[in-house]
Amino acid sequence: MFIGQSTKIISINFNAIKEYIGVMKLHCDVSDGELSKVINEFKGQIYQKPPLKSSIKRRLRVKRVYEIEIIERNGRYVLFRVLTEAGTYIRKLCHDMGLVLGCGANLRELRRTKSGIFTEEKNCRTMHELSEAIYMLKKGEEKYIREILLPIEFSLCGIPKIVVSDFAVNPIANGSPLMAPGILAVQEGIKRGSQVGIMTKKGELVALGISSYNFDEILKMEKGAIVQPKRVYIRPGLYPNRKAK
Repeated sequence: MFIGQSTKIISINFNAIKEYIGVMKLHCDVSDGELSKVINEFKGQIYQKPPLKSSIKRRLRVKRVYEIEIIERNGRYVLFRVLTEAGTYIRKLCHDMGLVLGCGANLRELRRTKSGIFTEEKNCRTMHELSEAIYMLKKGEEKYIREILLPIEFSLCGIPKIVVSDFAVNPIANGSPLMAPGILAVQEGIKRGSQVGIMTKKGELVALGISSYNFDEILKMEKGAIVQPKRVYIRPGLYPNRKAK
């Protein structure tokens, strides 16, 4: 659940790798060996057309399945785990595996256990916990809601970042590009045209933007515009316009 300014970065999480735990029902009896063989065939790049009841256009797409394994089996019911690229339809994955098996299969239950860096084990909270935290907040106690809420920067762990000096923050907040003299540190992995996070020395998110240069090029540059901001998150006026003497 994203609130406030964090709703502006929700697309980053939508496009992150997903993990699911599901129950597939086979339409006939197959051996464990045959089932394992077919499941392994669906690792790597697969072709998939979204099902009839979907919110996107039904065209053939290429998706990547990173991991898929059988956790437990009870007759025709198979409990499985799958780690996959965002946008993969798990019910279609079960349907296609059933076709290869020659008897059909369908998805009976599904639970998402991971989305990007967020996991069910570490980050999920119950609605009861949230309700109680909001109740206590109305009573003037912030402790419980602070244990649930995460900073917006938490969602950016998978994005390369550039740390800037204090005097570079306000120009960016007003829409200017990040210039080379304002850079303090650069994370490896930045590529020309890729998305980067611009951060303060305190770890605050200033903006998300598109890098105009590769990592190695940025290290050598002493002037020029490095990143073109696409979305600014920090308010103008919080930082000085120039270095304090």
